[in-house]
Amino acid sequence: MAIPGFGEIAEQLRRSTVLIHSGGRGSGSGVIWSSNGLLVTNAHVVRSVRPKVQLWDGREFEAAVQSRDPFRDLAQLRIDARNLPAASAADSSQLRPGELAIAIGNPMGFVGALATGVIHGVGPLRGLGSHSWVQAEVRLAPGNSGGPLADARGRVVGINTMVAGRLALAIPSNAVRDFLSASPSNGRLGVTIHPVFLPRPASRSKSFGLVVLAVQPDSPAALASLLPGDILLGTEEKRFASLEDLARALQGSGPRVLRLEFLRGDYERIRRVTVQLGNPLPARSSVAA
Repeated sequence: MAIPGFGEIAEQLRRSTVLIHSGGRGSGSGVIWSSNGLLVTNAHVVRSVRPKVQLWDGREFEAAVQSRDPFRDLAQLRIDARNLPAASAADSSQLRPGELAIAIGNPMGFVGALATGVIHGVGPLRGLGSHSWVQAEVRLAPGNSGGPLADARGRVVGINTMVAGRLALAIPSNAVRDFLSASPSNGRLGVTIHPVFLPRPASRSKSFGLVVLAVQPDSPAALASLLPGDILLGTEEKRFASLEDLARALQGSGPRVLRLEFLRGDYERIRRVTVQLGNPLPARSSVAA
């Protein structure tokens, strides 16, 4: 079925999508959230303090990272530009299975690539915590991350983040609004993590952990000697049961410390490390033991 004005809708969405270069050889996408230079993308797309942003008309800017939430995988950027073609956002709670979905991004170096499909559902997914995801049967590829997932009217309903099987997963637009309106917190650990389930000895049950995939240089995690491959189990007070538990443990402002328990190597001995938050020290503040 033809959609009246679909070409114009797609072109407007392209103009509201940006290309982001943030260190390394890869790139990602972002959405112009307001005409005065506010951009939204995935946290995992932003790998440097001053990422480069390219607009649809070819103009390039150096962006400032205003806030970053690696646990919801969102980042807020700001560029010095005005009168930009901002996207409009829809209420993601009103989405229904079967609705048309439009994804714009920059996969594999193809700038402004468009993909269409349908909404599969909205809600949490097993193994990904309690957060809701917009699940769509839309084909994505590396470079789509951070770009918009929109409805048939071109309104953003989510920020494309990852692929699970045949489904594209996007962070709902309502969650993006909550992120942008949240009070600032400097609880940044500086790691890329993924949830895993570990078998317990002499038991058929499994325990939850967060495997560290990457550690950002000079971050609190790096200064505390955490390494890729470490599995975070929890704090001294409480074991993690979801990504949100670590997010809550990191909340707050001002200089403070967080004592983490983790596994390394043969994963047989629980280790502990003290991480300095809020005001990272210029030298290694502690050593993982």
